[in-house]
Amino acid sequence: MSTIFDRVDARLARALTPSRRLALQRPRTLVLGFLGLHAVFLFALLPTILTGRVLGDLPLYRTWAQLGLNHGVWQGIDVVWVYPIGAMAPIAFAAIAGPLLYQLLWFLMTSALNAVAVGALTDWGRRRSGYKSAWYWLFASFLLSPVGLLRLEGITAPLVIVGLVLLARRPVVAAAVLALATWIKVWPAAVFLAVVTVSPRRRTVIATGAAVSAGVAASVWLLGGAQFLTGFVTEQSDRALQLEAPITTPWVWLAALGHHGTVIYENYVIATREVSGPGTHLVASLMTPVMFGAIAAIFVLMLMAQRRQADAAQLLLIGSLALVGAFVVFNKVGSPQYMLWLVPVVAVGVAHGWAAWRVPAVLLLAISGLTTLIFPIFYMSLIAGDLPALLLLTARNVLLMAMFGWSVVVLARLALTPQRMPARPRSAPARATTD
Repeated sequence: MSTIFDRVDARLARALTPSRRLALQRPRTLVLGFLGLHAVFLFALLPTILTGRVLGDLPLYRTWAQLGLNHGVWQGIDVVWVYPIGAMAPIAFAAIAGPLLYQLLWFLMTSALNAVAVGALTDWGRRRSGYKSAWYWLFASFLLSPVGLLRLEGITAPLVIVGLVLLARRPVVAAAVLALATWIKVWPAAVFLAVVTVSPRRRTVIATGAAVSAGVAASVWLLGGAQFLTGFVTEQSDRALQLEAPITTPWVWLAALGHHGTVIYENYVIATREVSGPGTHLVASLMTPVMFGAIAAIFVLMLMAQRRQADAAQLLLIGSLALVGAFVVFNKVGSPQYMLWLVPVVAVGVAHGWAAWRVPAVLLLAISGLTTLIFPIFYMSLIAGDLPALLLLTARNVLLMAMFGWSVVVLARLALTPQRMPARPRSAPARATTD
């Protein structure tokens, strides 16, 4: 496999000449790249914006917002909801100018957060090592734009980038941002767990996260929705295996081959495609325990690596990638926007060194491209069981498991291999510390 990545590096070296590298590290070039990419996004969305329509998950978001603003029925407060209550903040905000401008305000909101993420990665143009990761984030955002612009992940992913970047310098702000992101969509909890495990400021991080959560809980209680505060935890527990989930792939092939009793069907209640066949109910019931078992094992490896004094920044990012990867690989739901859970960690990792992060960086770009080919381009072909679409899905899921495996292997090496301590200069006597 290393030969493949060596070839990628060689081609990048040929394409990115010294003059081009210098140009890409200029603030003006990055700003123009950001504006150009988002101008393309706006152009693609313009027909929808001008006609007052919405795409992706936004029709559902807009309906929820209108129910609250016009009829006083708020999801997560007056009725049980599939998302944490914090998700209602961006969903309602996009509706403040009326339903016809919902798509435009959602685009402006995601664009603003993308700009903040790029600014955080580069320290607003001052950190040269962050330019590579900023460009990586923009390119991955382009590849995943059909879901990044039209789902809540377009809100939470840049927030996680900001939280990871600010952790070393401003742990209180970073913890607050990660806690808020978790109250919008659950997946940033995996990154928060990695931060709590590794960060030397864990008490500050835990206290800040607890304060934010207490504020959210108190607000919901005052609004009369305390009974629905944790409804999102159990609301999707009875889901069947979703079409695109990695664990579902064997049954997708069986359905495509016409295996008796294995079918791809639409769940009209939640508007998604699921798969039913021999053993699927048992597997679906086991996936949540397996996921939490994997998370527990990764947590133990992180603690072991920390005891062996592994580099804290590297351990945080590798642990975050492994934890988020477990959320994706062992999930019975496999929506395309889940790939955006992985991009923030890898983007921040790229800033710490391309050589150390080239494997997940290249794999994730391939995963992102395949994901968009699967949905929305070849999604109906996949439902019909066409061979090219099945091969795309299988390749994406294999690469996804390979990247998760890479993160676990690297984490295990950090946990099981003694770390070399820097040699102390002979002229410098040892000093006792009180830390």
